[in-house]
Amino acid sequence: MSIPLSAVREASAEQLEAAFNGPPEEAARWIAAAARAGMLEAQILYGQILLEGRGLAEDRHAALGWFQAAARAGSLKGLTMVGRCHELGWGTPVDRPRATALYREAAEKGFDWAQYNLASLMAQEGDRAGALAWYRRAAAQEHAKAMTVLGRFLEEGWETPRDPAAARALYARAAALGDFRAQFNLGTLATAAGDIPAALRWFEAAAAQGSPGFLGKMAMMLLARPEAELRALGLRIEKSVKRGSF
Repeated sequence: MSIPLSAVREASAEQLEAAFNGPPEEAARWIAAAARAGMLEAQILYGQILLEGRGLAEDRHAALGWFQAAARAGSLKGLTMVGRCHELGWGTPVDRPRATALYREAAEKGFDWAQYNLASLMAQEGDRAGALAWYRRAAAQEHAKAMTVLGRFLEEGWETPRDPAAARALYARAAALGDFRAQFNLGTLATAAGDIPAALRWFEAAAAQGSPGFLGKMAMMLLARPEAELRALGLRIEKSVKRGSF
């Protein structure tokens, strides 16, 4: 069934996001229609649908094309996703220098995800000082992942004086925004302080949102702890990884 063009053009960003999170095949139809009608946010969402094969066949080359269309129309999110494709080889050969250039272009225009991605690439390439500067800029915009990594820089004293209190404050801000790594870090700090009840609360929060790979490592860490409560949680997490849900 075709979708009336008027309905597509009147859709809000919230409605598009709701459609994206709905039944995959219906989402693909609605988002595709909105993308073809020229809606930038829909073009990015449709690229994501094609990238993941949600409700239709996976097509990473076509996904890249939609990200490029959004980028040409001025979307910094689209530009960043083009960079992501070049970084990870989605629909195009891996080209890290190109990814870096695209991230930098969007980062210098203030887009927080581009700042975070640029910082991450710089850190991987050994430029911790440059990475720190970009993590700071993304964190200043309340980018949760950037706040978590910046907290780690401050906790460890990487390219900056150690500041455990500031690190903890950043973890707390990122944890409140739902970043599971920040929640895990707060659990680790609570464990070191001997506050096992608080540690359990933070570890459980992290386990509810963590990726499978992260959860596997988290389970191993907890299973090696001397505290019975933490080992029990580690066993629960280990079992959840095997069955696919915590």
